[in-house]
Amino acid sequence: MSAARLITESDLARLVSSLLDEGTAVFGPARVGARCEYRRLEAPDALALDAGMPAFPLKALFLPPTEALFVWRKRHNDVSIAPGAAAVRPAVVIGARPCDAAAAAALDKVMGWDYRDDTWFARREATTIVSLACDGPGPTCFCETVGLGPRSPKGSDVLLARGANGFAAEALTDKGRALLARAGGEERLAEAPQADRPEANPADMERVRAWLETHFDDPLWARLGLRCHGCGACATVCPACHCFDIVDEPDGLLSGTRRRNWDTCQSAAFTMHASGHNPRGDQGARFRQRVLHKFAIYPRRFGERLCTGCGRCIDACPAGQDIAAVLHEIAAS
Repeated sequence: MSAARLITESDLARLVSSLLDEGTAVFGPARVGARCEYRRLEAPDALALDAGMPAFPLKALFLPPTEALFVWRKRHNDVSIAPGAAAVRPAVVIGARPCDAAAAAALDKVMGWDYRDDTWFARREATTIVSLACDGPGPTCFCETVGLGPRSPKGSDVLLARGANGFAAEALTDKGRALLARAGGEERLAEAPQADRPEANPADMERVRAWLETHFDDPLWARLGLRCHGCGACATVCPACHCFDIVDEPDGLLSGTRRRNWDTCQSAAFTMHASGHNPRGDQGARFRQRVLHKFAIYPRRFGERLCTGCGRCIDACPAGQDIAAVLHEIAAS
């Protein structure tokens, strides 16, 4: 078994303070009213590692809900284009959920597929992710079903596991090793946090995938569509959903901004053609797309499931739609 440093609460606070003093952006779970959210920290004591699951995913750090791609200006017959986004600067995330770190790693596949999203990768490469192993799955979590777990190291640069005297910290990448070298004395060693072995039978998810590939017109979709409101709450809180729209926003006649905004396949407008035709004309077809993309299309193309089992979509759905229950129903059919 590999070894990891023992990092105390004080060591972690000193590390955050040092990073802030040098101008590095530090993000982590923080209390915002009655809930927890990932926030940019102003001081070490704002870090709330015991506040529970952040309400929104970490993906917003790499793919903001809205961002300017470029700004254009016209002068006579000439058009000039300037970058819209601010320069990417180093950042550290302390206390990310393993499901959020794993989702970022899964999205690297599509962001570097037929076109390399340089802004995504610039932010990813500039950011060091320190994740904190969960004590166990929450009421709506199903990370083990999708092949991960409360201590999954996927996507993390450093994995922390809480112990009696602090945190066992294991560096997983060169970025992680560089950060961990600043966090405490190397002479203090602790047993490294071990990655969980998924308890769910992987054949269950293979059965789901096989069923999805052959049941495009199954009555299940119409039944599930009756419950779905098409509000997109599930996509908003999902760490792996990444659909976006691109719009041009004019600023008068001679200038404007091209902007990228989050979007969702659960919206009727997402696939609406200019002719008025919609190839996904009912909510059942739109919900089917969400499930197919996550558990059949993305795995077939990239070898990754587009779901890390965080359970946020179950908590956020105003209609009580439960994707974990849907997977179990399909696996049992």
